[in-house]
Amino acid sequence: MDTCIEKIRTICADLLAKGEVQKVIGFAEGSIPMASRPIAVTSKDDVEKLVFNATCGLNLANYVSEALPKDGKIAVTAKGCDSRNLVTHMVENQVSRDRLYIIGIPCTGMVDKRKIAALFEDEITDFIEEGDTLTIVSPQKKEKVSKTDVLRHNCRMCTHRNPVVFDVMAAEPVEEQSLDQPFADVDQIAAMDPETRWAHFQELTKNCIRCYACRNACPLCYCPTCFVDESSPQWVGKGQDKTDINTFHFLRAFHCAGRCTDCGACVEVCPMGINVRDFTRKLNKDALELFGWEAGLDMEKRPPLDVYSPDDPDDFIK
Repeated sequence: MDTCIEKIRTICADLLAKGEVQKVIGFAEGSIPMASRPIAVTSKDDVEKLVFNATCGLNLANYVSEALPKDGKIAVTAKGCDSRNLVTHMVENQVSRDRLYIIGIPCTGMVDKRKIAALFEDEITDFIEEGDTLTIVSPQKKEKVSKTDVLRHNCRMCTHRNPVVFDVMAAEPVEEQSLDQPFADVDQIAAMDPETRWAHFQELTKNCIRCYACRNACPLCYCPTCFVDESSPQWVGKGQDKTDINTFHFLRAFHCAGRCTDCGACVEVCPMGINVRDFTRKLNKDALELFGWEAGLDMEKRPPLDVYSPDDPDDFIK
């Protein structure tokens, strides 16, 4: 990982020194362990702030369009899911390819910080990643765990660990995963009877505080005005009515249908620990089975629900 970080810094310093890009979007260390944060670097003297490790779970495609200067290019470090969302941004005319310099980063997954925190009764003071071994330290103990054992669920299910589009790679590509049952979690929910399934989603959202962190972290949520903020007409109430909470989650999920890359940023930022992916995973499965479509893999095609074809599946029409 240190070699990858040094390569990222070297590439970025060279790009900024030559004026080929005006800024770099990447990750920096946070103020506490396991809290890597997005950063915009504009000087080669600041590239030492750039890092990459198994805690860089946010999707940097979310920051690209607002970071673009009026003229010129920016660079962005992109793991597999980041690059797929960049492709979607290009397809949906949020950014043009010639304005981006993409530094590809092969990724073996991000850690589930809640899983790690559950191993300790006190505050974590240090986090060290050495290959597949993680060393986590608190005032009371020092724990070594396998990274594989504490991966986020979306990373366990990821079959596109390498960037799908890039200008340069910061490391050699990693082996892609092949899964026998990529949607076992979806099938488990689908097997429930309607009443049990409804109870599952009611339980899922019962602690939602409508902070919209999931929306704000999502690289697909870039409507000028979100439907929850509309006042004329008002689609969703502003309070904590359960119907309004459910409406927000259901409509946001359908808005992402055929576009979601399952990057997990929504789950990463939820302060209540809600597995928001339960809303989008079924839609990802449907897009794959009905249209043979996975988001962000083809810069020449639009998402299936964004276009019309006479041979679209229509068995659901009664």
